[in-house]
Amino acid sequence: MRKLIYLLLIVSVTWMAYSCQKTEKTMGNNNISTKTVESVTKVLLDSLGETHKFRIECGVAQAAALWRDTDGSENDFADFCKTYFVAEDAELDKLYNRLERNFEIIAGFMHQIDVKLKEPVQMTGIESTPIDLIFAGYDVSAHLDSDLYGNKIAFITALNFPFYSLEEKTELGEKWTRKEWAYARMGDRFTSRVPAEVLQQASQTLSDADNYISNYNIYMGNLLNDEGKTMFPADMKLITHWGLRDELKSNYADSVNGFAKQEMIYTVMKRIIDQTIPSQVINSGDYTWNPKTNQIFQNHTEETATPEADVRYATLLGNFKVMSALDKYSTHYPTAISRNFDATMEIPVKDVKELFRTLLSSPQVKEVAALIKSRLGRELQPYDIWYNGFKARGTMPEDELTKITAAKYPTPQAFENDLANILVKLGWKADKAKEIASLVQVDPSTGAGHAWGAVMRGDKARLRTRIGENGMDYKGYNIAVHEYGHNVEQTITLNDVDYWMLNGVPNNAFTEAVAFVFQKRDLELLGIKDNNSAADAYLALDNFWSSYEIMGVALVDIAVWEWMYANPKATSAELKEAVIAEAKKVWNEFYAGILGEKDEPILGIYSHMIDYPLYLSYYPIGHLISFQVEQAIKGKNMADEMQRMYTQGRIVPQLWMKNAVGKEISTEPLLNAVNEALKVVK
Repeated sequence: MRKLIYLLLIVSVTWMAYSCQKTEKTMGNNNISTKTVESVTKVLLDSLGETHKFRIECGVAQAAALWRDTDGSENDFADFCKTYFVAEDAELDKLYNRLERNFEIIAGFMHQIDVKLKEPVQMTGIESTPIDLIFAGYDVSAHLDSDLYGNKIAFITALNFPFYSLEEKTELGEKWTRKEWAYARMGDRFTSRVPAEVLQQASQTLSDADNYISNYNIYMGNLLNDEGKTMFPADMKLITHWGLRDELKSNYADSVNGFAKQEMIYTVMKRIIDQTIPSQVINSGDYTWNPKTNQIFQNHTEETATPEADVRYATLLGNFKVMSALDKYSTHYPTAISRNFDATMEIPVKDVKELFRTLLSSPQVKEVAALIKSRLGRELQPYDIWYNGFKARGTMPEDELTKITAAKYPTPQAFENDLANILVKLGWKADKAKEIASLVQVDPSTGAGHAWGAVMRGDKARLRTRIGENGMDYKGYNIAVHEYGHNVEQTITLNDVDYWMLNGVPNNAFTEAVAFVFQKRDLELLGIKDNNSAADAYLALDNFWSSYEIMGVALVDIAVWEWMYANPKATSAELKEAVIAEAKKVWNEFYAGILGEKDEPILGIYSHMIDYPLYLSYYPIGHLISFQVEQAIKGKNMADEMQRMYTQGRIVPQLWMKNAVGKEISTEPLLNAVNEALKVVK
């Protein structure tokens, strides 16, 4: 959702000079001359006084940077500023309230339209036709900004509510009041001016990518080993990469065939990465397939296999093209990378890389790997990045867990009916649990499942989950609990935060943190108690190994986008080779010699890289946040602590963390906990 934001306050002269100096430099190519900006600024200062100097200087410069010939002449611009600049605090407060109210209404109902249009391609039980793909890619809000610039609402907002850079928010925000933070977020609303057709193309492209991944299933019962035998249930159909990964994880509990199954899944993954996978076996059960030899058969007769032909990388390249097409319209954040990290995550990419490298290169990696090796009784393999033996369920047969979940949740409605009970088990009072649960709707998903928060207060969040004909299997349940954590965060941070402009979390890592906290308790919610006295030690080890896995993947994701920016005319074939090369490079630096040999490509399998541009970094940061949150809520009521932390809303990440747990995001607490955990477990 493209949110809108505002900011006013009585500021010091130092603050004024610091922020406005930067704003004037960002005017770039616009149709208002520096002379006009200076003239209008002087007229307003002479009329209203030095008290309003900061807001006048910033507001006039911001509006000028966005003004185009079609908006009027320089005289029209001057008249506009004199007419619509609001000086009095009370009147500015009224303007903020009206903008916030109306932006919520517009965004809320547009979101509802988007949800409905995407139902046929995202939900089972609704026939999907070719035209549904077009509707799903249609962005009903694509023309919104153009309209708001056209009727001058965007300019009124930019004129009256200054934009602050991440550095400024970080330095100054600690002393801001809640209203000042809300005003600051209003100032974030109109910082660029992207044509509607560019937004529409981006929406369609990303929707097509989502559809590509959502329908990328492997029929596991059709996989053959070298003896021509199948190893998986006949009706097992798994989505890449999530389903394949989770099935691989589940086989650590299979002491008979688990290793062979894991080897086969890993071979499938490598075929997907290098695009030698036969197109005939993607989302189809018409052929049997030996992944090792790459032969396909129909009615026991070998057929000619046709490789997927770099469709995966053409999809990724399409994402890059539409995202980079936004660059020239974004003065403050001129690349998709800067928009993702500086604007959306609000943690600079260099800091993110350093955070990940600190853990990946830590001595604890080899110590934990040695522990896993001793527990498995074999040499570690590349796919052991997904080792889950530190979880309680890691030693429990998955089919036994599936019997429980399938009986408990035979339909999406059965899961929805239990949402309030889940919250009560986690510490919420019954009335509050019912209130939150009433704002979450469970839908059957064609994909692996996802959480889709509401935008307007009182509207329902969506929990999309896969439930088969025989009920919810354990994999689906585990994912659904994770997604429900998202929904709970989404509902709290929308309905319980004091300003709509502050609704949400600092970035998606914070919602991932809640989801991890929920997911960790999935067996507890089924009534399966973990009486292990070393539970805290295992929690630290599990979080550490999960972080080790996903941090490398995130570094590959960042490196691939940096490569695409350096090679904007690359073909999909060239991109494929680059992704594989970057995956091997990160592997060789942080994993080779610990999990197998050099030049393993497995870090390139993640579907997020194709489906959700630059999203992967949010997961490892989410792991770090969730661990720090777990430490902070230990011995306390989880629900009360969640309400306290998450009603801060969308302030900058490090300030949120200091308020919530007393420390900024760091690997140090986790690394220290791993040192202690190794003593206990050994």
